[in-house]
Amino acid sequence: MKLAVITGGGKGIGAAISESLAADGYRILLTYNNDSQSAESVISKLRQDGVDCVAVKVDCGRTDEVFILADHPWMQDGVDALVLNHGMYHRSPARELTMNDLQETMDVNFRGAVAVYTALSKYLSKKASIVAIGSQLGIRGSPHGAHYAASKGALHAWARSLAIDIANSGQRVNIIAPGAIDTDILSGDDRQKRKERLKQIPMGRLGTPDDVAGVVSFLCGPNSSYMTGAILHVNGGLFLP
Repeated sequence: MKLAVITGGGKGIGAAISESLAADGYRILLTYNNDSQSAESVISKLRQDGVDCVAVKVDCGRTDEVFILADHPWMQDGVDALVLNHGMYHRSPARELTMNDLQETMDVNFRGAVAVYTALSKYLSKKASIVAIGSQLGIRGSPHGAHYAASKGALHAWARSLAIDIANSGQRVNIIAPGAIDTDILSGDDRQKRKERLKQIPMGRLGTPDDVAGVVSFLCGPNSSYMTGAILHVNGGLFLP
C-alpha cells in the first residue's frame, strides 16, 4: 500500500490532509510536535476506518529529530506522497521583528521543510509527489508577520527550484498557497475582525481545512501527473497574483 508522510498532520489543515489521503488509499504517517492529543485523535479516527496509520513526535525545527524520522521502519517500503505542512506563526509588526523571531520561524517553516525532504529523499518512490504548504503571505508579504512571510517565500522558491531539478526523475513538487483558512491561527478574531476579514474575500467565506486537503489529494493523484513547480492559490479570490 502507498505511504503518505504528512508533517504537522495532527490538527487543522494537516489533519484534513491526513484524512483525505487516507481516503485515497494511503497508509498515513503523520508528525506532530506539541499537541499529542489532537494527533492521537486523528490516528484513532483513521484506525476506526481501517486505515494503517501512525503518529510520530518530531520537532521539525530540530534537524536531529527530523533525521531520526528517517529511521522509522515504514520508510523502507518507500514514500509515495510527502506533504510539508508543519509551521509556526507568531504575529508581530514587521518593524519590530527580532533576529531571534526570524531565526526560529525560518528554522521551523523553511529549514525544517528542507530537512524533512533531505532526510526522506532516498526513500521517495520513483513517482512520488511532494507538496509544500506555503501561503499567500509568502508572495504578498504581511505587515504583522514578516518573518512568516519570508519563511514561506523561501519555501516557495526552494520547492520550485527542487521541482526543476528532479523533474526528469518522475518525482513532482508543487506548492499550495492558502489564504484565510478557518483554523487555530484565526481563532483570536473577534466579531468585528471576522466581519472585516470576510468582506475582503470575494467568495464571502473562510476556507476550510478540507478545501486545502482536496487540492493536496489532486496533486498526489494521477490527474496532476503533468504538473510540477506550480503554486496553487486556495484563497476564495482573496489574492490573485
